[in-house]
Amino acid sequence: MRRLIPLSTLLACGPITPQSGTTSTTAETTSTATSQSTASDTAPTPTTASDDPSTTDPLDFISHFDLPQTCDVWAQDCPPSQKCVPVASDGGSAWNDLKCVDIAGHGAPGDLCTAPAGPLAGLDDCALGSLCWDVDPDNHGTCIGQCTGTPDAPVCPAFHHCNIGNGGVLTLCEPWCDPLAQDCPANNFCVPLADAFLCAPKPNVLAGLNDPCEFANACQSGLACIPAATASSACDPAAPGCCQPFCQLPDAPCPNPDQQCLPWYTPQQSIPPSHQNLGICKLPP
Repeated sequence: MRRLIPLSTLLACGPITPQSGTTSTTAETTSTATSQSTASDTAPTPTTASDDPSTTDPLDFISHFDLPQTCDVWAQDCPPSQKCVPVASDGGSAWNDLKCVDIAGHGAPGDLCTAPAGPLAGLDDCALGSLCWDVDPDNHGTCIGQCTGTPDAPVCPAFHHCNIGNGGVLTLCEPWCDPLAQDCPANNFCVPLADAFLCAPKPNVLAGLNDPCEFANACQSGLACIPAATASSACDPAAPGCCQPFCQLPDAPCPNPDQQCLPWYTPQQSIPPSHQNLGICKLPP
């Protein structure tokens, strides 16, 4: 099930200062789930799920259910030389349990990996604290880190998002995506979600340039739903939002004559290295 992301999750001039320790809940994820990457060199202060309303991920498309857990993924309390990883213990197509498995490799997040028994068995050559993700039919994927900290105060590297799903079995540090490169997998696109840029499923119908919008993931790839009053005179002023393109600073052209390519971030915000040139086409101040 794909849910629309409220425009209220965005700010008029861009997302809030990035925070690494955020929690999200996503829909029942199957073995085809994916994640994207961005990097960072500074670590923002973690926040708790109970204190920060942004920790309720608008990508909430996973149902909650109680699960028997054979190990603690946060404490990594398995015996030496083993790690706690999600598995599908019921023979289904989604992770539903936690299990101690042997550590069979040293793959760090971002490294290529192999899951010889498939993505749901928990066996791979990633190091302690990571697992093989986005596994293809040949059982090859990429290591992704697991969140540290606690469920109430999860921690990930800077410009990553702690995505907690499948009843707490999946705890993934998902790197931010790049809205200029649109580097998400098929059927996903890179959208701003309050304090992050993350890959989101594409709805069946997407608005185009200058079209009205109400949700952060309602516009076509490469467009953002920004407040209509700040977008362009080509937009419907009565609409809550209007689809406008991301642009590359400092002087990328914009589609409407009354627009400029202006910075997405404010000077006070912490900017990921890969987002230094990120702009949005809108009315000048």
